[in-house]
Amino acid sequence: MLDKQSPIPIYIQIEEQLKQQIQQGDFSVGTSIPSERELSERFAVSRMTVRQSITNLVNDGLLYREKGRGTFVASPKVEQPLNGLTSFTEDMESRGMVPSSKLIGFEILEPETDVAHELQLDDGDQVYFVERIRFADDKPMAIERTFLPVKRFPNLTEESFQGSLYAVIENKQQLKISHATQRMEAGLVKKDDADLLQIQPPAAILMIERISFLEGDLPFEVVRSTYRADRYKFTTEIQR
Repeated sequence: MLDKQSPIPIYIQIEEQLKQQIQQGDFSVGTSIPSERELSERFAVSRMTVRQSITNLVNDGLLYREKGRGTFVASPKVEQPLNGLTSFTEDMESRGMVPSSKLIGFEILEPETDVAHELQLDDGDQVYFVERIRFADDKPMAIERTFLPVKRFPNLTEESFQGSLYAVIENKQQLKISHATQRMEAGLVKKDDADLLQIQPPAAILMIERISFLEGDLPFEVVRSTYRADRYKFTTEIQR
């Protein structure tokens, strides 16, 4: 029930009630919620008020809209801490999810100037360029485009990128991964990436570029990732 005498706006009260129903499982993932008309009748408020509540839940990632079909309950977002260096495979396994990859590009080429600079390469040095879709429980989560110096890993093959690259480097190559620097920004998905991620443009994405280092401060990869913003949220711990 709504408390129309409360200082809390009506649309927020509706939002909180719908959120509670979602969290309790009254609306399961992938199912539609009642229409704006049905909700406005249930709560005895205008459709505009209901629409504002639903829009807030869409923006929070709890719901998503499909044009012409309705509004549906979204899958819970994967919470990714920013204060540790782990692989996608390690992240998903730690959450009880099954990670997998689809290799959609593998070639050896001469890198662009910025990539060569970030990897501290000399003129003529080549890189592996690897493009993968990363899945969790068979659902696409991200596209990773990775550059690695051929001279540091001369024996990598397409099979090396079917699972965790970090496991290959640390277990098979016997090298120690040390740290990374990372840049993140928001954006809108491109058409080709939207098809790979199975989302409908325009849709928000998180774009992350990471430069990772081996012991001795030696850069060994540049990764440019495109994450589904509706499936991911990033957290960090900040101390004063």
